[in-house]
Amino acid sequence: MAKGVFVHRSDSIYADSPTEHYQFPRQYLGRASACVGDWIIYYEPRKVPVSRGYFATAKIAKVMPDPTADGMFLALIEPGSYLDFSMPVPFSNLSGVVEQGLLNNTGKISGRAQSAVRQLSDDDFNRIILLGTPDEENFLPRVDEHDAMLQEERTTFQFEMIRDRIAYLQSRAVRDRLFRRRVVKAYDARCAITGLKLINGGGRAEVEAAHIRPVERSGPDTVNNGLALSGTVHWMFDRGLISLADDLEILISRQANDMDGIRSLINPSGFARTPERSLDRPHPFFLQWHREHCFKS
Repeated sequence: MAKGVFVHRSDSIYADSPTEHYQFPRQYLGRASACVGDWIIYYEPRKVPVSRGYFATAKIAKVMPDPTADGMFLALIEPGSYLDFSMPVPFSNLSGVVEQGLLNNTGKISGRAQSAVRQLSDDDFNRIILLGTPDEENFLPRVDEHDAMLQEERTTFQFEMIRDRIAYLQSRAVRDRLFRRRVVKAYDARCAITGLKLINGGGRAEVEAAHIRPVERSGPDTVNNGLALSGTVHWMFDRGLISLADDLEILISRQANDMDGIRSLINPSGFARTPERSLDRPHPFFLQWHREHCFKS
């Protein structure tokens, strides 16, 4: 097994779906196959107008021929392993190139940087994960500051991060924390349904990060599978009392026993307020799943 970097563009000509599979030509078969059972990091090249740099990680479950395209192969992502970075990592920083394995003996960037699939050392992997998933207290789950559990959670988190990056990536508590940070940032700490942006005295956002398709129902930890919602709205969304149409119109269940009360919570436009960046907006696939499996129409 070996860790790797898979280069992906949001405007890729390949049939990539980063949370599910990565398509590549035969020339990269050996390198991709070496990553089966191990973790890779997705990288968006600098020539993309607004590059995300190193932006996510995932575990490779299997490599197989693509049944829909001759000469092409698919690296299948282990379900539930994909994780967006809360802080995308640029190709280089003040300390130099982040992926140091790309440097040749003279300290210059080698031709390996042009490879769409390449091996990644454990040191480089750990460095990128650390930079991409920083712990920030303002984005810890909203709890009473006097709760003794808060300190225990911080201590456990720090121990896991130092002890084992893989255990860190697989921790549900850590993934929830990183998911919340990404969603709250994308929505500018504003509830998608009410439009309210409430910040408490400690500078912590009131909104919660809701999965549209829950993790336990194979929903990924991606911003386009998330919504920033206030506590009451989150409760209603999870119980199917409200949902969203593909055009983001807010839907209210006929089974709700206080239709007028719910309408009073909805922002005047009647549509969800979503991130400016199109890739972060709720994906129709997840919205459809919520309407079909949760919404009490």
